[in-house]
Amino acid sequence: MKHDLSNERLAQLAQIIRRDVLAMTTYGNSGHPAGPLSAADYHTALWFNYLDVDPANPDWEYRDRYVLSNGHCSALNYSLLARRGYFDPAELLTFRQTGSPLQGHPNKTKLKGLEASTGSLGQGLSIGHGIALGMKLHVKQGRGEYGRVRVFVNCGDGELQEGNIWEAVMSAAQYQSDNLTMMVDYNDCQIDGFVPDVKSIAPLADKFRVFGWHVIEADGHDFDEIRAAYDEALATKGMPTVILFRTLFMKGAGEEFENIPGYHGKPLNKEQLVRAMKSLGFNHSAPEEVFEAVKKEVALDA
Repeated sequence: MKHDLSNERLAQLAQIIRRDVLAMTTYGNSGHPAGPLSAADYHTALWFNYLDVDPANPDWEYRDRYVLSNGHCSALNYSLLARRGYFDPAELLTFRQTGSPLQGHPNKTKLKGLEASTGSLGQGLSIGHGIALGMKLHVKQGRGEYGRVRVFVNCGDGELQEGNIWEAVMSAAQYQSDNLTMMVDYNDCQIDGFVPDVKSIAPLADKFRVFGWHVIEADGHDFDEIRAAYDEALATKGMPTVILFRTLFMKGAGEEFENIPGYHGKPLNKEQLVRAMKSLGFNHSAPEEVFEAVKKEVALDA
């Protein structure tokens, strides 16, 4: 089940998802807000317009699969699941609390809609490629319906410093896994500073091309470019695709927070939360208003 939402509607949803992430991390005083905010736009387009899933039947055999390799960005995944209709958005404020299924890193045994337990950086692409190979095997065995299943994996740019990533990249090219699409949140920030200062990954597009991947470069905040990128990825045959989404760290929270690596794993305090809401376009004058808005708003796919 997919939608065909307008760019304007997708932009509205992305702001709601950003509000969810900031509210969750501030309320629990724990978690990683920055990566989810930079990746919110292209994820909103994916989850509402391209990912073929059924929240009422999360184990549907022929659903598309999504793997969040950079699992510390779990707040984004949880918001997307809630807004897509997998569970009551009021549960978002249990994020990282004892006993909650919404833990700091995704745990597929605790929450329907998750395809993999992730968080150890560098492993998600291998998991996603394994799923993609499984789908190809089903098709070879005569179960052609699996040929429609797509696997999407999101990685952070700093995560590409991990060697395991490049083993998976080589394997996916070797097996011509054209049912696999990798998205990279290319925001140039990681926990220890700016990516080029910690360990450069440039020239990233050239590296993927040499390894045998189809490469798409797009503005991760421009919905026309985002949609065109996904359309091109889905039309590509004979090789896996990577979309390098250029994004802004802490996008939308305001200039005092954007493009500052220190907010990688640092929740905003309550006063900062209210200021960020203004930048996002919400008229919340107190943190409690933010928390109530998250709890009361219905799932957007209901």
